[in-house]
Amino acid sequence: MTEVTELIRLAYEAQKRAYTPYSGFQTGAALEAADGRIFTGCNIENAAYTPTNCAERTAFFKAVSEGASSFKRIAVVGNYPGKKGDYCAPCGVCRQVMREFCDPESFQVILARGPEDYKIFLLKELLPESFGPADLKL
Repeated sequence: MTEVTELIRLAYEAQKRAYTPYSGFQTGAALEAADGRIFTGCNIENAAYTPTNCAERTAFFKAVSEGASSFKRIAVVGNYPGKKGDYCAPCGVCRQVMREFCDPESFQVILARGPEDYKIFLLKELLPESFGPADLKL
C-alpha cells in the first residue's frame, strides 16, 4: 500500500497539470486502486462551466477506463497557484461518483494542505445516507 505522503505528493504533481483559465483554482487527486495502481487527475475547466471536470472524477474515469473497479483511497489537494490553500473537499458530484465505485465503510478520502498536513475521512462521513448501486437492486 502506498504511503499517505506519497499519495499527497502525486496529487500535488497532478495539480500542476490543471487547466483552469477561468477560475485559476487548481485541484489534483491521486487515487489508489485495490491492486495498488495509482491514477491521478486534475481539474479541467471549460468556458461553458457545466462540462468542467474535477480532479477526483478525472482520476476515477481514467482508472475505470483502464480496467480498475475497486479502490482504497484518494488524496485531494486544491488551491490557487502560489498560495497555501485550505482542505479542499470533493464536491457533491465527485462524492456521488466515489459512492458508485467505493465502499463507504472503508474508502478513505485524504484532504491535504501539505504533505504532512492532512485529514482522513471515510466516504460515509462525507456522504451520509448515500444512494448507491445496492439501492437499485430488486
